[in-house]
Amino acid sequence: MGMTTVLRAAREALDDGGLRGSFLVRDLDTGDEIGIDADLEFPVASLIKIPLAVATLERIARDELDPATQIVVQPGRIATPGPTGLSKFRHPATVALDDLLYLSTAISDGTAADALLALTPPAAVTAQLRRLGYDGITVRHLTRDLTETPAERFAPSETHLAHSLAIAAATPGQGQPVASLDISRANTGSARALVDLMQGLWRPTTIKPAVAARVRELMADSVQRHRLAPDFASDASRWSSKTGTLLNLRHEVGVVEHADGQTFAVAALTESRVPAAVQPGAEALMAQVARTLRDQLRWH
Repeated sequence: MGMTTVLRAAREALDDGGLRGSFLVRDLDTGDEIGIDADLEFPVASLIKIPLAVATLERIARDELDPATQIVVQPGRIATPGPTGLSKFRHPATVALDDLLYLSTAISDGTAADALLALTPPAAVTAQLRRLGYDGITVRHLTRDLTETPAERFAPSETHLAHSLAIAAATPGQGQPVASLDISRANTGSARALVDLMQGLWRPTTIKPAVAARVRELMADSVQRHRLAPDFASDASRWSSKTGTLLNLRHEVGVVEHADGQTFAVAALTESRVPAAVQPGAEALMAQVARTLRDQLRWH
């Protein structure tokens, strides 16, 4: 099929599945790319932990931070499903800064991320991105804010009500009463901006090579393998990624490295209009669309 036909079919599939999506796939060596609304800005939820890792590691490389520093982290004590690691701890823990990076990026531990943000605050992470030449991602708040949504005010059996509120409250300009979903107050980025960052991590220019290598390692160790990984990971390909989830938002950004040497960055940002917390069909549809776009670049 031609590119126009592929894109039209992908848009129709997303709409039929109740999703609005922003996708971009880029060949990191040729620069060829294919996307759907790739410049549309979204609240990016836990995807912000990638630039946080970059900013922290850049500071370590400049000897501003010591990776062996022991940090006492207060427990998250979050009882609702979803959060991981220290966010679920009930007691204080002492963790090395370097290990907080692992927990934040590979485990997607929000409490670990906030311990890192206490050292390099959101505005400083954004400033670091700008210094490195990445203008499309903005960090404004702690990851703790991602757990302060209507979902925490309902019983588990009523989570769909929180999703209904998030869907109904959205304005045409992407405003929201929930700050972490409001485009003017949230941590934000676009599929293009995130793919640009992947390009800088896999083909470093301004990011220090040792920093890029460590972030690639952390993303390869991601334990979240339920979204795009089934369509990209195999014995002949390596999938390194980070997911982001917040109410009706489901995202993933990553890089697939094929045994034949081809390497593609993939960003999939989606917003569902279906009021349900568990949507395996949406996860599968995201992967299907991303895989279809990658296949169009790889084989045509």
